[in-house]
Amino acid sequence: MIVIDHQPNRVNVSVFGEFTLADYKEFEEVVNYKVKFEGPVNLFFDLSQMAGLTLDVAWEEVKFSRAHANDFNRVAVVTDSQWVTWSAWVSQTFVNADVEVFDDALEAKGWLEAAA
Repeated sequence: MIVIDHQPNRVNVSVFGEFTLADYKEFEEVVNYKVKFEGPVNLFFDLSQMAGLTLDVAWEEVKFSRAHANDFNRVAVVTDSQWVTWSAWVSQTFVNADVEVFDDALEAKGWLEAAA
């Protein structure tokens, strides 16, 4: 399950349980809308409650990142998973954004707000 909240110049995403392709498509729709009307945005991903993701989500993430290489300013990822941390660093090669991984949501949000 995914919960999305968007504010001016920022999209907040929290994932609970398994991250599915339908969830990712919902995220893509919100980001596409925000970028179209606001330009580059910051992303906050709270993946601390994510149980896993499907292979099609991983592939979609790579395609989406490549297609939106210049649409993000900062990306904050909250997780304690080494695999997700590694994945975030790999994704950074596809986007021209500052990507940071945090184990604390408040610290991650503070980092995003400092860029505003």
